[in-house]
Amino acid sequence: MTAAGMRHTLILGGARSGKSALAERLADDCGLAVTYVATAQAGDGEMAARIVHHRARRPPHWACIEEPLALVEVLREHAAAERCLLVDCLTLWLSNLLADPDPRRQQRECEALSALLPSLPGRVLLVGNEVGLGVVPMGELSRRFVDEAGRLHQALAARCDQVLFVAAGLPMALKGTCP
Repeated sequence: MTAAGMRHTLILGGARSGKSALAERLADDCGLAVTYVATAQAGDGEMAARIVHHRARRPPHWACIEEPLALVEVLREHAAAERCLLVDCLTLWLSNLLADPDPRRQQRECEALSALLPSLPGRVLLVGNEVGLGVVPMGELSRRFVDEAGRLHQALAARCDQVLFVAAGLPMALKGTCP
């Protein structure tokens, strides 16, 4: 990958850290057509309000695909040299997969995403919540979620050109350079 517009970037941070705003700025600044891939589902009023907030701050000329499960298919279908795909967020996608009745789907989908990423043309911005910085959760499902999110982020970080961590709205480069 020779051009800045061809980079794949993983952006991690805590809730309300500024990671989505950073991803949106990077997408807007890259000069490519942007397709925003939203993985959230409005299961309650608070999540519905978050979705409305995210929609309101996106430029109207960006395309948007709302897909809670089939992320790999969406990326395969929409990646192009002249396009930036912004995925927000990986951890909501993972939560959706963990709720799937097929217990193996989550592993298959995460492995497929990791395998697909290096071959995707254009720019890909992946946003995820870093959830492994606190205490070990008490519940089994919570511990599994933290473990699976950590595994997913590690696999994707190994395949991305740039990995950023955002805290208090400030990006830090973990891999590559800081914007």
